Amino acid sequence: MKPLKNLYEWVLSWAESVYGTLILFLVAFAESSFFPVPADPLLMALCLGKVKKSMYYVFICTLGSVLGGVFGFIIGYFLWYTPNGDLTGIANFFFRVIPGFTPEVFDNVGAQYDAHNFLVIFTAAFTPIPYKVFSITAGVFQINLPIFIIASILGRGGRFIIIGLLIRFFGEPIKVMMDKHFNTFIIVLTIIFALSYVLVGYLF
Repeated sequence: MKPLKNLYEWVLSWAESVYGTLILFLVAFAESSFFPVPADPLLMALCLGKVKKSMYYVFICTLGSVLGGVFGFIIGYFLWYTPNGDLTGIANFFFRVIPGFTPEVFDNVGAQYDAHNFLVIFTAAFTPIPYKVFSITAGVFQINLPIFIIASILGRGGRFIIIGLLIRFFGEPIKVMMDKHFNTFIIVLTIIFALSYVLVGYLF
């Protein structure tokens, strides 16, 4: 855990740098496909440092995250299996380095795609669920790319906009609250969205 904590602190250290915006983009990009540290803490720190630029940082973070998701999609689409149908070295590498990403999880995610492509991707993009797992598997299972991109924009953008707006209007006190309860808040919102989605499908 200590190496991960050190990596987390290293990411946050860039908030005071002139390269903070670039690092935010790169972290958001990498976190969507392979990097273990989420972009949220750096986004919060940058927004707190320059509150009036909060929405700009949200845009940069969303752009990096969605493009990183597309990169993960490409990895899954082109580099997951050999021509013989075996797992490539890249696939085995991702199973080793992404926490909780096992062949069993991979198969379960694939089964979820069969029913609700958009909702599954949106949920992964919006909640604390590791989005990188779903960006890669979306490519492996050849999910429609426009659907993947739209769901990713809405999910990642929605998550980051909430962070940006809360800090824009409430500042440091809301950061303390988000550090403790943000993931719970996001999960509740996602459940409400999912229930609404199911209800609309049932009625219409």
